[in-house]
Amino acid sequence: MITKKKPEEIERLRKGGRILARILRETKEYAKPGMSTGDLEVYAHGLTLKYGVEPTLLGYHPVFADFPYPACMCISVNDTVQHGVPRDDEILADGDIINLDMSIGYEGMIVDSGITFGLGTITQREEELLKVTREALKEGIKAAKPGNRIGDISHAIETYIRRYGLGIVEDLAGHGVGYKNHEEPMIPNLGKAGTGPAIQVGHVYAIEPITTIGSPDVLYDDEGDGYSIFTADGSKSAHFEHTVVITEKGAEIMTQE
Repeated sequence: MITKKKPEEIERLRKGGRILARILRETKEYAKPGMSTGDLEVYAHGLTLKYGVEPTLLGYHPVFADFPYPACMCISVNDTVQHGVPRDDEILADGDIINLDMSIGYEGMIVDSGITFGLGTITQREEELLKVTREALKEGIKAAKPGNRIGDISHAIETYIRRYGLGIVEDLAGHGVGYKNHEEPMIPNLGKAGTGPAIQVGHVYAIEPITTIGSPDVLYDDEGDGYSIFTADGSKSAHFEHTVVITEKGAEIMTQE
């Protein structure tokens, strides 16, 4: 069931969303070559304590996993598409593409957001990867309005990304959010306009295009950390995500400062 959030709940989502945006920005600014992804995890966890929010990924146990997620943030580097588990032996270097993905709870309401950035100097094609994925998120958000359907969001994202020849990871999708980390509906990053559940005022969605420079196919690290997902061809990937609430005028972004 797709839930509608109450006005007072939406206000808590707004406040939590601003805090999450700040945590992501400050963690990005902290990242330097020579640090480990484990260092970034420790820093981000410290920010949750500083701002008085709950890191809701920490201890979260999705149905596909054998054990709960062991960190407060997913940190996915280069060909790690999503769900990268921070490690002390994963050292960042100039030219890396880094994705930070995090959910937090604020006064009982959960928001979810993600950013991707280049560390130091990256190639022109990698810059395009980041720009196109960021803009595809904007296109999806524009389509998230009353009178449209979930397929309209999917179609808008897919149409934009296809123009630039990037891969679209079909295995991963956006979702509802608010009371839990993941709620209905699922929001694929490709699809047919005019299909799927109706978008209604009060719905809260996490919209998140996920792209690759090469093949859209992915591999799962079942025998490693149990969570990381990699591009099948080793190409670099990107992910941007916002939590939005549907209003009569369209989607309002919650996860920005």
